[in-house]
Amino acid sequence: MCHSKTPISLAILAVLAAIVYASSSGGGGPYTYDISTQSGLTALYNSPVYLAEKMTRPLGTSSVKVGWISHSGVRVTLGDGSQWLVHKGNDFGISSQTVVVNARHMGNNWKVVERKNFFGTKKVNDFVRASGAGYQWIFNNCHIGANRMMRQ
Repeated sequence: MCHSKTPISLAILAVLAAIVYASSSGGGGPYTYDISTQSGLTALYNSPVYLAEKMTRPLGTSSVKVGWISHSGVRVTLGDGSQWLVHKGNDFGISSQTVVVNARHMGNNWKVVERKNFFGTKKVNDFVRASGAGYQWIFNNCHIGANRMMRQ
C-alpha cells in the first residue's frame, strides 16, 4: 500500500525526528569505562548471553515515553549472572555508536518490553554487531538497533 506524504505529515515527521535526535544524543564524552583492559573487553565480548531483554525508557529528563520518543537498548544476562546494557546513540562511543555498559548504570525508569532466552548460543559481540556501529536518527537509531539484536 502506498501513502502520499503531505507537507504536514512530513513536517510532523521532521519535528518528531528532531526530538528523538536531540534527546538521544546526550551520550557523548567524556567517556568512562566499566572495563579498561583489552583482555577484559575480549572476555566480555566473547561471553555467552543467556537472556536478552529489550528495554525502553523515556528520553532525557522526561517521565513519559511515547513510541519512538523514547530510548531503547537490550540488557543481556551472562552465565555469571552479570548484566550489561547494549545500546546505541549519537556520540555514545568513540569507534562505534553501539556501546556495552554495566547494567548498574541503568536508572529505575527502564522497563522490559520483550524477553528472549538465547541459552548461551549468542555472545555479547553478536549483539553489538547486530545493533551496528553507526547511528542515524531516522534509519539506524536505538530502536532499530534493539530490534535487530532481538531478532538474531
